[in-house]
Amino acid sequence: MVKHFSKDSLFLNRDLSFLSFNERVLDIAEKSNIPLLERLRYICIVSLNLDEFFEIRVASLKEQRRLQPDLESKDGLILFEDFYKIQAFTHSIVNRQYDLLNNSIIPELLSNHIFISNESEWDESQFEWARSFFTKDVMPLLTPIGLDPAHPFPMVYNKSLNFIVSLSGVDAFGRQASIAVVQTPRTLPKLIRMPLELSKNRYSYVLLTTLLKAFVGDLFPGLVIKGCYQWRVTRNSNLFVDEEEVSNLRLALQGELSQRHFGAAVRLEIDEFIPNSLECFLQKEFSLSDYDIYKVNGPINLSRFMQICDSKELHHLSFKPYYPSIPTPFRSSKDKPSILFDFLKKQDILLHHPYQSFQPVIDFLTAASLDPDVVAIKQTIYRTGEDSELMKILLLAAKNGKEVTVVVELMARFDEQTNINWASKLEEVGAHVVYGVVSYKTHAKMALVLRREKGVLKRYVHLSTGNYHTRTSNLYTDFGVLTSDFSLSEDIDKIFSQLTGLGARLSMKSMLYSPFTLHEAMISMIRKETDISLKGKKSRIIAKMNSLLEPEIIKELYIASESGVQIDLIVRGVCALRAGVPGLSENIRVRSILGRFLEHSRVFYFYSDGEEKLFLSSADWMGRNFFRRVEIAFPIVNESIKKRIFEEAFTYALRDNQFAWDQYDGKYIKHINDNTELDFSSQNYLMDIFKS
Repeated sequence: MVKHFSKDSLFLNRDLSFLSFNERVLDIAEKSNIPLLERLRYICIVSLNLDEFFEIRVASLKEQRRLQPDLESKDGLILFEDFYKIQAFTHSIVNRQYDLLNNSIIPELLSNHIFISNESEWDESQFEWARSFFTKDVMPLLTPIGLDPAHPFPMVYNKSLNFIVSLSGVDAFGRQASIAVVQTPRTLPKLIRMPLELSKNRYSYVLLTTLLKAFVGDLFPGLVIKGCYQWRVTRNSNLFVDEEEVSNLRLALQGELSQRHFGAAVRLEIDEFIPNSLECFLQKEFSLSDYDIYKVNGPINLSRFMQICDSKELHHLSFKPYYPSIPTPFRSSKDKPSILFDFLKKQDILLHHPYQSFQPVIDFLTAASLDPDVVAIKQTIYRTGEDSELMKILLLAAKNGKEVTVVVELMARFDEQTNINWASKLEEVGAHVVYGVVSYKTHAKMALVLRREKGVLKRYVHLSTGNYHTRTSNLYTDFGVLTSDFSLSEDIDKIFSQLTGLGARLSMKSMLYSPFTLHEAMISMIRKETDISLKGKKSRIIAKMNSLLEPEIIKELYIASESGVQIDLIVRGVCALRAGVPGLSENIRVRSILGRFLEHSRVFYFYSDGEEKLFLSSADWMGRNFFRRVEIAFPIVNESIKKRIFEEAFTYALRDNQFAWDQYDGKYIKHINDNTELDFSSQNYLMDIFKS
């Protein structure tokens, strides 16, 4: 039982688990049956993931280690030991990225007439074009800085591309040249398409790094260039805003955002051919240790190759376009918004994105903004995008005289400025904008429409596991429900009242919500399955989520497993639970599904002695979701919808033998079809079911 296991053997390290997830992403990048540009995209995604990992997690670990050097992590390791393991693992992933890029992807790009060219490969006309482009479009934007007592080392933006140049000679002022730094503005493209007429019927690209190395001498006339080497520093990007001490969160956050680009350095990426003297110079400048240095065999920041992945001219090397279906009631509601509300009075609508279009959510809010009987719209916003169609609809609704209330989460990481901008626009048209509750992120996804019907206010709601973001709705798998259910809509109204006003905690009829009832309810339902199993009755738990970290939940799952409860956990990313360990978790199976779309939905199922309770939720099973965020979990009572969710979230995922990895005591093993079953991909199957 659990009590026989020491603390350090109960939990897996969250950061090592996150890195393991990125290994699985690279596994897909190695699959020859995946289109070439999608394989390149997966490599880019890993680079983006690692950037944020260093900016947030590694930065936090470094700060913890500085303040509390003997602090233990959840798995019992001292943070100092954690750090070595994390850095070693990360180095291996980065090395694998570049090996895959150089030895597989780039040769295959070349065989498909896509060329990343170097100076040595240019003919005379290509060289002249490159020099002209550098002289006219690049050089005027560069400010080379020769380092001497009058020119100290410059402030360097987080994740900006820079070059360190080794020089010799004497300049016009008689100064002895030695080292210079060249910073590249973010406005400069990092990957430039060569004109077609010069490309010899190929798609030829030139890296900004290649251009600068070729013509860096033009920046230092009369001096000898001994070497020019790319580098990039990653900085701590955590924001430090004491929400309880500031009088205006938006103004305080804007001030902090301006400083984010210059936090403490946490990683230095450098050219693998840089001389040791220059490497040590940069390392000392940023106060970094040896394990913080990443020497790369190729361009720094592989995510710049997304430009090639997104090229419409190269669509034949990407996944075939997918056109999601639109449920019937939305096909006939364009000209008469009331049709949609009439339909929702009769039955609920389940949407499974991206297999089903996100357009019905847009149509629902559009109908609300135009319908003369709608008097109010209330909405939460966590992530939505800079050019959000949905936010424009809310602006329109406010202009049309609707009472529009929007709970905007200003602290949504890396979307802070976007949300600040939308909040300002909403306020300008008279919408009520609040920023949630101090010290609690509003992560719940919910929209409430109040419509006056025969003198009575009727509520309609949209609830979802994912964000109100039209772009990511095409990339992430999420469930959404449109309903006029009385108890659910009343609960949502109460939650909005608590978010916008003040008062005691309100009781809910159907809804579970953080930070009040969700954790307690999940623990209670797990324990109920344990009790049922101990009585010899059927018990079952199936849960799907992005991350599983909360210690008490994990302990209860271990106890349930040892009591005979069969448990399947479909956890796409970080998982601290050790699956399949004799005497601890032998009845727990952990599976990670990856693929074309990012698995993002949160679905919880408990057999519950035949009651079969199923919830959709905005929350993962993490401490932050249970205790430091406003989250919702809502029950699905409609039997046909419940059946659909069970099949689409669980049955197909557990049957997947193409893009599934099973975890055994922390190690993820790719599920291999042993030819006893037909090949089956849950995502491909769902695309076939729902394609328009």
